[in-house]
Amino acid sequence: MIFNGLFEFSLSGYFVLTLVLTHITIISVTVFLHRHQAHKALKLHPILSHFFRFWLWLTTGMVTQEWVAIHRKHHAKCETEDDPHSPQTRGLKKVLWQGAELYQQEAENHETLQRYGKGTPDDWIENHLYKRFNYLGISLLLVTEFVLLGPAGLTIWAIQMIWIPFWAAGVINGIGHYWGYRNFEIPNAATNIVPWGILIGGEELHNNHHAYGSSAKLSNRWFEFDLGWFYIKLFTFIRLAKVLKVAPKRAFVAERPQLDLEAIAALTVNRLQLFSDYRRKVLEPVFRNEIRHAKRPLRRLYRNASRLVRRDSMLLSDGDRKQLNEILDNNTVLNNVYQFKVRLQEIWEQQASSHEKRLEALSQWCVQAEASGVEALQEFVSFVRCYGMSPIR
Repeated sequence: MIFNGLFEFSLSGYFVLTLVLTHITIISVTVFLHRHQAHKALKLHPILSHFFRFWLWLTTGMVTQEWVAIHRKHHAKCETEDDPHSPQTRGLKKVLWQGAELYQQEAENHETLQRYGKGTPDDWIENHLYKRFNYLGISLLLVTEFVLLGPAGLTIWAIQMIWIPFWAAGVINGIGHYWGYRNFEIPNAATNIVPWGILIGGEELHNNHHAYGSSAKLSNRWFEFDLGWFYIKLFTFIRLAKVLKVAPKRAFVAERPQLDLEAIAALTVNRLQLFSDYRRKVLEPVFRNEIRHAKRPLRRLYRNASRLVRRDSMLLSDGDRKQLNEILDNNTVLNNVYQFKVRLQEIWEQQASSHEKRLEALSQWCVQAEASGVEALQEFVSFVRCYGMSPIR
């Protein structure tokens, strides 16, 4: 007689159970490991924190210090040869299908753990159970699910074992740095895979995360949804969590006759959003207009240029730069709006620059933009003068 476990469900019941179990694991990763431990974007009540630690030990065998250290190194060395899992340097196929192996390789790097793994749990149970016997948890899970569910439990266990390696280590680290849309042009290839961060708990909004790494909330635009943030708000409501950091939100005031230090402070805090606004309000409409009125042979070149000017200069290859320069040299309007973009970014690239110096530089930029004769630039100056500080939440 075949042992079928202590409990038996319908096929749909097993399906729902699998989704629930893997969903708890995803939330444990995104809320506890990622936002709480790696980026310190929120505090968790000890009861909730330890539940997540225990659940991850039981369902993944991952060690908190290892995961945190590898993720922090990924941010610090993003898209370089030292990045533990960049598809830009290692290839999409390798990261997508061998992401777990790359994780294990880096977890054996003692220097990575010491340098980037600070501030993670260091209590008795972490050192004597979770770290020392990290594979004991998944072994206990295997036995438990077989006893409770029989052969179906073995299938559910196998799905749980591949869930995080595929979705987190493979899809997010792979596709999330290769394909998707970008709200912010930052010096790495991170993308938002889709605007609805549901399946992987909000981690799909990866470009937003790399733009504001310490934010507890990964959604940024009105149509984006971050399921991890939903749970954080729920935990906050029942007093099991406290949000420490979120990405800044733009606020607007009546248009100033001239820029002032308050405006510079607001623009500095929201500089990534400012560059994104420039792309949407100046680059895109100007390029669209030039493409519409260009002769057919030039349209494809202008479309390529439109793609290149949106990217951070750090991501452009020598070939990209050569192609872009050749196109812009033959179109004064396109070259003009691109050079204004470069100069706008340079104002904030001087890290030691004071607000007073930025005010002077941006005021000159605005005067020259208004005198450019480009309507989109002139309208953008009025938009910039309306930036204000968001109220404290």
